[in-house]
Amino acid sequence: MADIPPQCFSADCPSRALFDQIVDKWSMMVLAVLDDGPQRFSAIKRRLGGVTQKALTQCLRKLERNGLLSRRVIPVSPVAVEYTITPLGRTLQKPFKALHDWTLTKLPQVEDARRAFDLRDVA
Repeated sequence: MADIPPQCFSADCPSRALFDQIVDKWSMMVLAVLDDGPQRFSAIKRRLGGVTQKALTQCLRKLERNGLLSRRVIPVSPVAVEYTITPLGRTLQKPFKALHDWTLTKLPQVEDARRAFDLRDVA
């Protein structure tokens, strides 16, 4: 792995805060959903089973604040909001896809390791 400066592990390091914000479960899934193109809040929420309105709102605000997606108000009645991945956000698609592919490929090995661990704890 690349050399990581020790200060990156500090609680007050800006890179650590950004890392925490982009790799949380909802952020990665929101960016995956938006990979198909712009979507409204309700469409994103429908695609992400289990996300609460509050969690999704907070996630979208974080991603927008970090420049990874943009928010557009659509002047219809009632007012709608649409979210789109920005060019900066698109730069995360390749590493996120690689991580997702790894997850699918390695899931059987991870499940085997979990079973072995659980059996070890029972004995």
